[in-house]
Amino acid sequence: MLSIIIAVFILGYLAIALEHQIHVNKAASALITGVLCWTLYALNFGSLVPLEGFEAWHGAHASAEGDSLDPKLHYLVDGQLMHGFSETAGILFFLIGAMTIVELVDAHEGFSLITRHIRARKQSTLLWIVAWIAFFMSAVLDNLTTTIVMISVMRKLVADRETRLIFVGMIVIAANAGGAWTVIGDVTTTMIWMKNKIGEWEVIRELFLASIACLLVPLLIITPRLRGPLEAPSHSGETEDERSIQGWHKALFLVLGVLGLLSVPVFKTFTHLPPFMGMMLALGVLWLASEVVSHSMDEKTRSSTGVLSALRRIDMSSVLFFLGILLAVSSLGSMHVLTDLAQWLQSTIQNQDIIAIIIGLVSAVVDNVPLVAAGIEMYSSTNARNDPFWMLLAFCGGTGGSCLIIGSAAGVAAMGLERIDFFWYFRRIAPLAFAGYVAGIVVYFIQQAVL
Repeated sequence: MLSIIIAVFILGYLAIALEHQIHVNKAASALITGVLCWTLYALNFGSLVPLEGFEAWHGAHASAEGDSLDPKLHYLVDGQLMHGFSETAGILFFLIGAMTIVELVDAHEGFSLITRHIRARKQSTLLWIVAWIAFFMSAVLDNLTTTIVMISVMRKLVADRETRLIFVGMIVIAANAGGAWTVIGDVTTTMIWMKNKIGEWEVIRELFLASIACLLVPLLIITPRLRGPLEAPSHSGETEDERSIQGWHKALFLVLGVLGLLSVPVFKTFTHLPPFMGMMLALGVLWLASEVVSHSMDEKTRSSTGVLSALRRIDMSSVLFFLGILLAVSSLGSMHVLTDLAQWLQSTIQNQDIIAIIIGLVSAVVDNVPLVAAGIEMYSSTNARNDPFWMLLAFCGGTGGSCLIIGSAAGVAAMGLERIDFFWYFRRIAPLAFAGYVAGIVVYFIQQAVL
């Protein structure tokens, strides 16, 4: 049965990759895959998970009337599902909050204050500016939020869809590379930090140069291909004169939006609550500001800039796509498939550096969180704090996902927001991401040898 579940998982991924060929929305494929994996797991739980300990527990707690073991098994499956779903729900609400904040800032034309100061008229020049902004922004926010914000900015700057998709692909690489060298920039680095395996300043010192190489090499490769002037989008519909959005409205929501997004990692650090709680707080503050500011607008503008209007503009298919993907991956995690994979790598290869590199590449297919968690558990008792293995695992786990569009939260968000085809990304962006991944690893080893 385990083979059947893995086959369903693979077929689901193929359906997502072949979205444009089979003409089925990837959200539908992801939802069916996630639910089917959990359903097959629940119906065959006893044959998939060792039950010795659970049977002993059941024997000690069975009532005099004699309880059936089957209901107990379903309670255990429900517990695993709800545990995984709690993490999934946190990511989804984080995504919804970030997308709503970005829509609110955009509705109040806050991003126009940024785009008007970007003077680049050449494609290559704009690419370098945008990539490095995403790189450093991701280090203080996270790769998912950074990708959402930068895609919104790109829609204001680049008209040609093919060119914009290249920019978005580079933003994914930049966001993942930028998130790897700080403890708040990427979930895998945060996990290793919270397990007290790396220090805040040590990870910056050890991974900053490798992360720069991870972005710099793809930029150097792609730049000669981007020639010619930049075609800016034509602004149709309502003009600024037709809407009662004043300059202070734009500045207020841009500042509140940026501060709200920046406050999320700070909120998490001080409260130790999940990041979506900080995002919900930031959204609440912007919602309150929107309600207050709306009294200074006419009715037409008020209806187009409110939170309810922003919520209607959110691409819910992307949220459901996330839900399906995360459900499918969590089912494999509950069956210990990913942990067994990590342990098999250890027994087969027995080289920590190579294992970390392979974990990064495998995370382009499945979620990096359970893979990195398995790596932490395997070497928790043997490797000291700030061991080079922890640093390499943080880098590979954070950047390896760029090699496929579905390999990271940033990539999945970009795929949903810009309708990026899996094979287009595989042909045009994946080789660049892999080149950057290898370059970052080489720089890391050179730095270890020299310093």
